[in-house]
Amino acid sequence: MTDRVTYAYAVLRDHEGLTAVLEGVEGVAGAPVRLLPAGPGSELAAVVGSVPAQDFQESALRRHLEDLDWLEAVARAHHAVIEALAAHITMLPLRLATVYLDDGRVEAMLRADAEQFSQAVRRLVGHLEWGVKIYVEPQPDTRVSGEEGTSGAADGLSPGRAYLRARRSQRHSRDESYRSARQAAERVEAVGRAMAADHARHRVQQGVLAAGAGENVVNDAYLVAQETAAEFRTRVLEAGRGLPGVRIDVTGPWAPYSFAAPPGAEGPAPDPAP
Repeated sequence: MTDRVTYAYAVLRDHEGLTAVLEGVEGVAGAPVRLLPAGPGSELAAVVGSVPAQDFQESALRRHLEDLDWLEAVARAHHAVIEALAAHITMLPLRLATVYLDDGRVEAMLRADAEQFSQAVRRLVGHLEWGVKIYVEPQPDTRVSGEEGTSGAADGLSPGRAYLRARRSQRHSRDESYRSARQAAERVEAVGRAMAADHARHRVQQGVLAAGAGENVVNDAYLVAQETAAEFRTRVLEAGRGLPGVRIDVTGPWAPYSFAAPPGAEGPAPDPAP
């Protein structure tokens, strides 16, 4: 077994000047990044690097994927390569830790799926990904507090009945916020249908992954043409106007991670070193 395997970052259409774009770019494990053409007669190439086999062979990779520090370092390096490419060219980002036994296996993958890859790259030309998250935020009247109990007593209610009234108010406010969030989501989707080339749904974020206050109820991605991106962002943010208890966050532009798989496929499967 060789001491190095091939880590693949992205698939793209080869053209003059790409080698200069990659000059000085370091990827996973600090390895230089290079261009690997599919071969004679093909317009495709992959962006790859050579990484230590001991860290990326199948059994080691399974262990490493449970090491959050290691995984974060790999993810950051992977993302840095993709962002360096995205600033210059349209490409298909491959999923994290897509590893092949050697360069020859990558070339074979490119030739086997050449038509699908070419179609997917053409589809993404001139487009970038934008993330849209919708949050339900707590409202001032949703907490059962001592003041509410005092107010209930002042109205002639027993403490128990005052508490129940406050709970009803809490549920009502929460229900209103969820109704507002559904309305916001419908508005955003209408903007997406009118302006986006594609739409992807992701699992809502929870715990440490959720940014800021509130409950994440929508976590979507949209593929938007570069020339209409500013208008798209403005219209999406306006979708939350007048809806209490709702916050809309728009992030991007990103490389089109959510739309990178060739049509009808999940993307190329890694060929880990044995």
